[in-house]
Amino acid sequence: MNPSSQNSALPAVTIATVDELRDRIRRKSKLKGRQADETSLEEVRVLIGERPAEGHRRDLLIEHLHRLNDAYRCLHDRHLVALAKEMNIPMAEVYEVATFYHHFEVVKGDDAAPGLLVRVCDGLACEMAGAQDLLARLPALLGADVRVVAAPCMGRCEQAPVVVVHQTPVPFATPESVVYASNTDLAQYSREQAAINFVASDWAEKSIPPLSGHTGYATYRAHGGYALAASLVNGEEDAERVLQTMEDSGLRGLGGAGFPAGRKWRIVRGQSAPRLMAVNIDEGEPGTFKDRTYLERDPHRFLEGVLIAAQVVGAEACYIYLRDEYHGCRALLQAEIAKLQADPPCPLPLIELRRGAGAYICGEESAMIESIEGKRGEPRMRPPYIAEVGLFGRPTLEHNFETLYWVRDIVEKGAGWFSSFGRNGRKGLRSFSVSGRVKRPGVKLAPAGITVQELIDEYCGGMADGHQLYAYLPGGASGGIFPASHACLPLDFDTLQPHGGFIGSAAVIVLGQHDKARDAALNMMRFFANESCGQCTPCRVGTAKAAKLMEAPHWDNATLEDLNAVMTDASICGLGQAAPNPVRCVQKYFSHEVA
Repeated sequence: MNPSSQNSALPAVTIATVDELRDRIRRKSKLKGRQADETSLEEVRVLIGERPAEGHRRDLLIEHLHRLNDAYRCLHDRHLVALAKEMNIPMAEVYEVATFYHHFEVVKGDDAAPGLLVRVCDGLACEMAGAQDLLARLPALLGADVRVVAAPCMGRCEQAPVVVVHQTPVPFATPESVVYASNTDLAQYSREQAAINFVASDWAEKSIPPLSGHTGYATYRAHGGYALAASLVNGEEDAERVLQTMEDSGLRGLGGAGFPAGRKWRIVRGQSAPRLMAVNIDEGEPGTFKDRTYLERDPHRFLEGVLIAAQVVGAEACYIYLRDEYHGCRALLQAEIAKLQADPPCPLPLIELRRGAGAYICGEESAMIESIEGKRGEPRMRPPYIAEVGLFGRPTLEHNFETLYWVRDIVEKGAGWFSSFGRNGRKGLRSFSVSGRVKRPGVKLAPAGITVQELIDEYCGGMADGHQLYAYLPGGASGGIFPASHACLPLDFDTLQPHGGFIGSAAVIVLGQHDKARDAALNMMRFFANESCGQCTPCRVGTAKAAKLMEAPHWDNATLEDLNAVMTDASICGLGQAAPNPVRCVQKYFSHEVA
């Protein structure tokens, strides 16, 4: 075949006219997908502010979603479209973040905003105190315009049962008190607190007293507050001495993992600058409320701990992540941080308070960092570890609230002060959040290594009337369930693992002889299934499947153990890895309940 015949076999090429080319360009340049309307754009701008010259910060996406959600009690999809345009973020990304968190509700099209929301805590302590009865009775009492929903632990287990009306907690809730709160303006403003000088160390080996007020900035400064932080920042105090004191004290992370605090500081300090700091006050472990208890009484002791740690490790910015359920704490902390920044005792690092949105998984350090960055709170694969590559890709010191709360006392009083407390061969103080069938629930600042029997007898006034100790959870949902025969085990890090549990954040939930361990385990597994981020299949599917199997009168132990093994071995983070603990404890110690 010659070249001319070869060319003649090709299809003819049509040369477009200038008008046709312009028409094609016009069609292609038309944006696809739903476009933001001017009304929605203006409503978004009013709430988040005009776009800065450098554009809106990507990491503030969740904060902006909160502003919309607070203003409209929901997230209208038209506002999400407008927010995506204003922040120059793909709509799909905004939507996937908005739908990840429990406290955001996306409303389609022209649907009306939902009515008043009433959340009834169905955590174990509240369930034992009558939460299910409230859930059954409240809808009829409140009417069709009020939505009554079950919600996971709200961090007020000593006040069970707890209901939250919009953003106002109703402790020791009754149908009457919830109806009253729903028909008043309680949710519109926070309650004022009296000024007190609360010193937590004065309550060592005692119960933390009921809330009567909080230590404000002026009072804290008047009693020597921030003197240590200022001397450190100004070079009058040696950072190495402070670090050595922390190491010698034996203080371990009090959020649950128990990693030595001083060692963590030294690791982060050794990383290249710039370094950052992230503080975890998500406190979502069922049964835990110690951080809230201290924060409500003395926020500045915690903030001084933040400044000391930041100076020692060289962190130039501190991000504080507070769970969304603590609305009163957030208002308090915002006000006191503003006072600190308005009259600083020394140069301060950048301090930003970030708001969670109802996701237990964000208590896991890497998921929390993802959330601070404005993303879905999904745990990261490790390595690298947070100390090396953390927030915004920088070395990050991550700490729980209570760990930092004790820094000032330890450095001022010396390492020996903290380690002088302890029982049964253990050292240090532990803040136990005690709830359930005891006469006086609450936070107990007791020596590490105390037994649950001693804790109940010496700090809680004994068991509640009509109840005998049957079982207890030493570490919230994740820590397992032990029988009364194990009431003499020392409660501390590393003492409970041989028995199938751990102390975690020291959330002790006490069960009486009328309760069942299997019911407690089912409550916890349903919680895990609801709170799984869904990223990994073993946890997402395993927790839901296990909860279903646990509803049967007689457990299929072989299948449950298969699920337990897969979740423990293959889950990305501690949620899936620890979810089997209550199941295995029931199988081991309470087999008569499920046989």
